[in-house]
Amino acid sequence: MIHEEVPAPDSPRTPRKMLLAIGALVVLVAAAAAGRWLVPMFHGVSNAAPAATPAKPAAAPVAEKPPAAEEAPVVIEAERKAKPHPKKKAEPEAAPAPAAPAAPTAGELHIDSDVPGAMVFLDRKFVGNAPATAKDVPPGRHHLNLTADGFDGYSEDLDVAVGPADVMVRFKEIRLKESVDVVHKHGIGSCEGRLVADPQGIRYETSNKNDAFSMRFSDIETFEVDYLQKNLRIKRRGGKVYNFGTKAGNADPLFVFHRNVDKVRAQVVGGAAK
Repeated sequence: MIHEEVPAPDSPRTPRKMLLAIGALVVLVAAAAAGRWLVPMFHGVSNAAPAATPAKPAAAPVAEKPPAAEEAPVVIEAERKAKPHPKKKAEPEAAPAPAAPAAPTAGELHIDSDVPGAMVFLDRKFVGNAPATAKDVPPGRHHLNLTADGFDGYSEDLDVAVGPADVMVRFKEIRLKESVDVVHKHGIGSCEGRLVADPQGIRYETSNKNDAFSMRFSDIETFEVDYLQKNLRIKRRGGKVYNFGTKAGNADPLFVFHRNVDKVRAQVVGGAAK
């Protein structure tokens, strides 16, 4: 058995839905029409050519800066002038000139002898063993003495000047430098003069040329002093006799002269004095 559907009767809400659908369709149509009118208008505005702006004047050409590589030599040269070469040493500053030494005001004696270690005395003060140096010696006359074992003592008066001086004493050489002021006694009258002795002999110096003489030690036959008589007697071998005294009548200078000369005379002639 076939059943046929019978349409339901219209609902009272159906006409409202249809009205809403028809209204939406009308709005869409109206919107489409409005779009077709507005689009060309806006398109025309956007495609309009922009207003022309005045052209700016062309800028002047700027000179090109030389490449950095061309400036390098100038910089290097400037650095060389400002900074010394590392291998070149700076020259030292000149030292100030030394002050001139003060001029000496005293003497300085450098004393030596041919006998090492000889004892040195100056003005009876011990200086040291030779070689020795006497410093700050006042200028003028000073007395020097040296002694050495096995040798006769050395004695000498020195005139010391300002500055250094060397003195050499030779014990191993025959030394003699003696003198004394005397009065030569004649048979009648007398004359004054000076007896001088050195390693060669004795001589009498006087203004009376007839009394002056010179004798070698080997020519002397008698050489003696009489202290009580205050007389020194010298006789030439096979010749004249000379008697000497002192002007002051003092026998001491005659005694010292005889003692010092007689020692050397004995060495020279090779025997004791007669």
